[in-house]
Amino acid sequence: MSTSFTSQAIATAFDRRNGVLRLLATTPLGRGGLLAGKVLGVLAVEVVQVVVIGAVALGLGWHPVATGAAVAVVGILLGTAAFTALALLLAGTLRAEGVLALANLVLVLLAVAGGIVVPASRLPGALAHLALLLPSGALGECLRGALMHGTLPIASVIVLVAWTAAFAWGAGRLFRWQ
Repeated sequence: MSTSFTSQAIATAFDRRNGVLRLLATTPLGRGGLLAGKVLGVLAVEVVQVVVIGAVALGLGWHPVATGAAVAVVGILLGTAAFTALALLLAGTLRAEGVLALANLVLVLLAVAGGIVVPASRLPGALAHLALLLPSGALGECLRGALMHGTLPIASVIVLVAWTAAFAWGAGRLFRWQ
């Protein structure tokens, strides 16, 4: 979440404030290429993170389900899409200073109350149900389902796809390049 959301939101917002986005959008790469490059950069960092964290976890005795790694890739891609779209929505609509504060606040709230630090099943009452409807809760459930049981919970996949569509639509409609 922090790679695809917080870092992208803050970096893109400050690039926009400093006029870098406007200048890069005029290169042969174009606006679509620039956004694709940001997503590919996020994916490259995430690959390194998954390899390092996975290696450490295996070294500490973690034993994931054999098919879980391949299934987890789908969850990671869905989560990356949702959180990168949210990052671009914030970065393209708010002032850079506002994005800096809001992105960090949202990250902490989603991590703590959104089913990442504590699984949604262990949260109290209504918060457990709410967490499953948040993109962070859906991502957490996808990864837990993939790595513990070798399957993706279909409800969590639907939630992530819905959030991705909503954030991408908002970013596409509201994103300002300068």
